[in-house]
Formats: sequence, structure tokens, C-alpha cells
Amino acid sequence: GDGAIYDPSTKSFAERKKAVLAETAKRVDKLPSYIEKKQWFNVRDELTRYMYETRGAMKGLASTPEQKAAATAFFKAIEATDGAARVKDGEACMAAAKASAATLKAFTASL
Repeated sequence: GDGAIYDPSTKSFAERKKAVLAETAKRVDKLPSYIEKKQWFNVRDELTRYMYETRGAMKGLASTPEQKAAATAFFKAIEATDGAARVKDGEACMAAAKASAATLKAFTASL
């Protein structure tokens, strides 16, 4: 209602969440460069710095079963990216990073 601090039905709520997704896309796009340079700490940092906000934004925006499935696919992809970076598996990490970018794009396209 009027004066509410948190109201998911407002336009500004959705705009804030979409801004989080835009910033996430920028960060996910940096991953291949870090992977090519074998900068595993940067890969992991990008995935931990902002992804908590990303999860909240996706869960807040996902309203259909398809959107929820797309969000889950993104979460699994970033977890696979982080796991591959942790063990320094460049090939698996790059594949997972590309999957992260693709699943994020699919999610944002569904909004």
C-alpha cells in the first residue's frame, strides 16, 4: 500500500530487480576472460560478490513455472562454474560460464 517500504507489486520493485539482473549480466560476461587467464580467484569473486542479490532478484521476479525453471537452471550453472573454478578445471569452467550467460539471458527474456 501507500508508504510501504517493501511492496513487490510496485513498478519500482521490478525495476530494481531488473537492474540487479543487468549488473549480473555484466559480471557473468567477464567470466570467460578470467577463465582464459586462469584467474580462478576472480571467477569465484564475481560469483560470490553479487550473486546473492541476483538470487533474490530472480526469485522475486519469477512468477511462472517456466521462469522459476529458468532461474533454477541459472543457479545450477553458476554453481557449476564456481565448482570448476575451485578445482581449476578450465574447460568445465568455461562451459559452465557460457551456460550461466545463456540461462541468464533466457530468464531475462522471459520477463
